[in-house]
Amino acid sequence: MKHQGRLITFIVTAVVLIDQLIKVVIKTTMNLGEEINILSWFKIHFTENNGMAFGMEIFGKLFLTSFRVLAVILIIYYLTRIINKGFKTGYIICLSFILAGALGNIIDCLFYGVLFNESSFITTATFLPEGGGYAPFLYGKVVDMFYFPIIDTTWPNWVPFIGGESFRFFNAIFNFADASISCGIVALVLFYGKTLNHISLKGPSSPKETTNTHA
Repeated sequence: MKHQGRLITFIVTAVVLIDQLIKVVIKTTMNLGEEINILSWFKIHFTENNGMAFGMEIFGKLFLTSFRVLAVILIIYYLTRIINKGFKTGYIICLSFILAGALGNIIDCLFYGVLFNESSFITTATFLPEGGGYAPFLYGKVVDMFYFPIIDTTWPNWVPFIGGESFRFFNAIFNFADASISCGIVALVLFYGKTLNHISLKGPSSPKETTNTHA
């Protein structure tokens, strides 16, 4: 149990530190929308995600940030429970990556509006600016930068309706925290699908009761 607790602490700390280091460097050295070509299919593109549901400028942002904080609290509580029940270490590692990613993005929402001034297409943000930040506590924007347009082409003219239009595969821009969450979720589904199914039906139980679901 102590070993698993230390492992969770290490994963969460490492992911959050790496995520925040990347974000701070990007935000303080690049203008909004600036792009650096690493490879033809890998770019660093600085953008910010308002994270507001349905375009609601005040309530939506506050609700989303509060929901993220609540989700992290629930994950921590759940991890505490399953550690005490002796769940498989791999299952706990997957959840730790999800927790770490969620924490990384929550830090942006909670503090970035206070710690940085506004990024723009012509100016670079400053850490702890004299005039104060660009938004109050809880209203910060999430920094994204990883962009992998693996396929960037044009549909053939003979394709109905979309012929001649541009096509770009994997158009999403994300950050290290997002990647941590995605990897954790994919690993859970691939390797611990039976465990998830058992928990959804019966809730967390002791290893003796879930012997066949932890394989």
